[in-house]
Amino acid sequence: MLVLGEPLSLWGGTDAATGVITDERHPQCGESLKGRVVVMPGSRGSSSSASVLAEQLRLGVGPGALVLLRADPILVIGALVAAELYERGIPVVELSSADLATLSTWSRARIAASGEYATLTEEL
Repeated sequence: MLVLGEPLSLWGGTDAATGVITDERHPQCGESLKGRVVVMPGSRGSSSSASVLAEQLRLGVGPGALVLLRADPILVIGALVAAELYERGIPVVELSSADLATLSTWSRARIAASGEYATLTEEL
């Protein structure tokens, strides 16, 4: 899991080819999104984040799932495009503030998604 302390823009804030956070102002600069459950309060930035997410997923360097306070339509579109074009979609999960605070204390999580619903469990 990767818990981000601040919102992140995938466009301009991450490297599309590697999935690494490149925004030098971001607290988790240098961390990789690859295969991780990325927990963040929200996203920041451009509608181009959808294409960056889809490209990262196509290349196999994108997150394994996104967990947000509010499901950002741009990121949802990116995940849907990757699922449709590359068969590499990921779950995008929306949580309450209280649930996000609890999840942020976990070191590992597993997400099982089916249709509209997802179940998050802590991995010990």
